[in-house]
Amino acid sequence: MGRQNVAEQFVDTLVRAGVQRLYGVVGDSLNPVVDAVRRTRGIDWVQVRHEESAAFAAGAEAQLTGRLAACAGSCGPGNLHLINGLYDAHRSMAPVLALASHIPSSEIGLGYFQETHPDQLFQRCSHYCELISNPQQMPRLLRTAIQHAVGRGGVSVVALPGDIAAQQAPEKTTAHDLVITRPTVRPGDAEIDALVRMVDAADRVTLFCGSGTAGAHAEVMQFAERVKAPVGHALRGKEFIQYDNPFDVGMSGLLGYGAAYEATHECDLLILLGTDFPYSAFLPDDVRIVQVDVRPERLGRRSRLDLAVWGDVRETLRCLVPRVRPKSDRRFLDKMLKKHAEALEGVVRAYTRKVEKHVPLHPEYVASVLDELADDDAVFTVDTGMCNVWAARYLTPNGRRRIIGSFSHGSMANALPQAIGAQFSHPGRQVVSMSGDGGFAMLMGDFLTLVQYDLPVKVVLFNNSSLGMVELEMMVSGLPSYGTTNHNPDFAAVARAAGAYGVRVEKPKQLAGALKDAFRHRGPALVDVVTDPNALSIPPKIRAEMVTGFALSASKIVLDGGVGRMVQLARSNVRNIPRP
Repeated sequence: MGRQNVAEQFVDTLVRAGVQRLYGVVGDSLNPVVDAVRRTRGIDWVQVRHEESAAFAAGAEAQLTGRLAACAGSCGPGNLHLINGLYDAHRSMAPVLALASHIPSSEIGLGYFQETHPDQLFQRCSHYCELISNPQQMPRLLRTAIQHAVGRGGVSVVALPGDIAAQQAPEKTTAHDLVITRPTVRPGDAEIDALVRMVDAADRVTLFCGSGTAGAHAEVMQFAERVKAPVGHALRGKEFIQYDNPFDVGMSGLLGYGAAYEATHECDLLILLGTDFPYSAFLPDDVRIVQVDVRPERLGRRSRLDLAVWGDVRETLRCLVPRVRPKSDRRFLDKMLKKHAEALEGVVRAYTRKVEKHVPLHPEYVASVLDELADDDAVFTVDTGMCNVWAARYLTPNGRRRIIGSFSHGSMANALPQAIGAQFSHPGRQVVSMSGDGGFAMLMGDFLTLVQYDLPVKVVLFNNSSLGMVELEMMVSGLPSYGTTNHNPDFAAVARAAGAYGVRVEKPKQLAGALKDAFRHRGPALVDVVTDPNALSIPPKIRAEMVTGFALSASKIVLDGGVGRMVQLARSNVRNIPRP
């Protein structure tokens, strides 16, 4: 057997790290790597139509599997297209290895055709970003990149000139096992002792949970029961904490609903569990606050803290629960549960009356029907904008469903390419892309990727022919909407022309049947739903400083959105309040 070249060694290392596919667009500087993938068992090349989609797909796969995923772009413009999806993956703590192939090594720095400097360009969206300039570097440098991505949770970028990739690899490389799983982190004894004292001294404890509670649902519920604490969540914590939760008081923030805001402000101890909740205007400044997070750089950067605890949420609570004194006074918890139920009852009627006759369709109604009909283990990918609102308020988590979006980076057009990564990594599960017409049109070329690979992704298109969130932002600023109207085609006809299943829905009575038919279809499908552009939403609590940078409207024509089946959970929790 002949010696490997650098590209073959690169691909072999990815396979040993558990990478099963490499998303990208081919190009001359990538040719040695793509050819190595072709000849290597255990890894596939996934041809997308835009490198941004490749990065989004890899990020979604990494979030869903917890394993390293990978994408690639050719030199110059090719790898530049990766950057937006890589920013999203990095801010979502998704372990992704990006290969940015480069111009010939002898031409770097001389203004060569398509020359950029990827080793500099990707510094801000990666934990590790380095150039391979010599074959001797490759094995150790790639291992280092992989372990940065996995160990720190985020992106690593390797820049590899095409001529280096084609050269012979060193005969002997240092072989050692790759670290491809992360350890748990237990807080120090001093922090646990301090936290026990604070919990025991508090009369009213509230828990506010983010994505760091993944895998800690049982521990959070056990702790909430022990200290009689209402439990609120941020958007990224919804899928991990809201289900089977008798302490649920909803979501705070710009898409919030229910009594989470009141619960965080009326307690005397607020414990932030695994959340980097960015909207400090929604956090109190007159209660004691503890933050628990596995990433120490996040501690205290959103609010003043009385105690910072560096550790996994699950490990922290496992240490904490046996040591805190059980509380018997439920008055604060029951008060918040009642407020939550009343808040939901007050808004749910807005979009549950006469919906069967409302044309264009209420998007809230569309989201509610979608939630009912989708599989119990469906994976939803959600576009930024108004789709975020409908997903936050209408998708019902159950511990098996997953909800992926650009929740930290806030990019348009994320849902469709994320659905590609979700479906490739979970071929037996239903994957639903909740797309806005603006986001879908932006990366619509990769609908062809669904067709090419016969991926059974179901695209539910909320088509209001506008950039609805931007219109809200303009309204808040007192500006007339301008440049926000989309002149759209019949997207269902476009889907059919591409070789997929496509159906257009313009009346409420058509909706359920159209969704059922699309879900039954074995291949890719698109349901183009014409929705009401005037259906907008505001959070339950608004102050002037909350408005900046987001679409909030104080106009009387804008109603709070409904909350789907969440009202049923709230009613159930109130019914279960012990009676004196």
